[in-house]
Amino acid sequence: MTPPLMSPVLVTGGTGTLGRQVVPLLRAAGRDVRVLSRSAHPAAEGLEHVTGDLLTGEGVDAAVAGVETVLHLAGGQKGDDEATRTLLRAAGPAGVRHLVYISVIGADRVPLTWMRTKLDAERAVADSGIPWTTLRAAQFHDLALVMVEKMVKLPVLPSPGGLRLQPVDAREVAARLVELSLGEPAGRVPDLAGPGLYDIPALVRPYLELRGRRPRPRLPIRIPGKAGRAYRAGDNLTLEGAETGKRTWEEFLAVSPAVRGDRRRRP
Repeated sequence: MTPPLMSPVLVTGGTGTLGRQVVPLLRAAGRDVRVLSRSAHPAAEGLEHVTGDLLTGEGVDAAVAGVETVLHLAGGQKGDDEATRTLLRAAGPAGVRHLVYISVIGADRVPLTWMRTKLDAERAVADSGIPWTTLRAAQFHDLALVMVEKMVKLPVLPSPGGLRLQPVDAREVAARLVELSLGEPAGRVPDLAGPGLYDIPALVRPYLELRGRRPRPRLPIRIPGKAGRAYRAGDNLTLEGAETGKRTWEEFLAVSPAVRGDRRRRP
């Protein structure tokens, strides 16, 4: 199902890490794009910005008016379920025919509040009556980099036993989402993970090497409770049946301006 060319694709979270990759790909595919954000941004050819708030509902009805495809990328540490329900309440009466939602691997297995809100949002999408597609993805390289940058500022490197990650490139997730949004609603599609498994020391090691820094002494720690057991069991991973990206963590670091810039400034 391809919406009419005059119908823009609405992207929530279009100014975020993922949205900044999705929007130009949609434009390259010949689609007009409408971006919903909480602050005003200048418009451009084929690109419209509308202001609104998915938590309060302000401006959401206007954002979905005349739209047949929605990419729901907006998210945060809390309130994703309520924001999604607000969007769905407006999207149904507006005649939206395809809603594409980005979720996270392990949403149904890791007992964290944030994960639970993602799962509740998934269920709201599936129960909305709007044809839908949901993609679960692993942690983005960009977010793993933020985590690593914070950790290396500590005098010792926290090393949670059993914790592994499958970081994936945001550009590859964006490309998959655009592909899905331009196709038929497909329900829950295979997860998208990165090409490698890393514990925390393995993530930190190439970062320190590229920045010319010495290895950090490790401090083994144990994540407590049910969440710790879930991470040690690999419930945050999809080891079988997932689609995998091609860009590795090491390749991402090698071209990251934050990492390369620091290296160039060194004598």
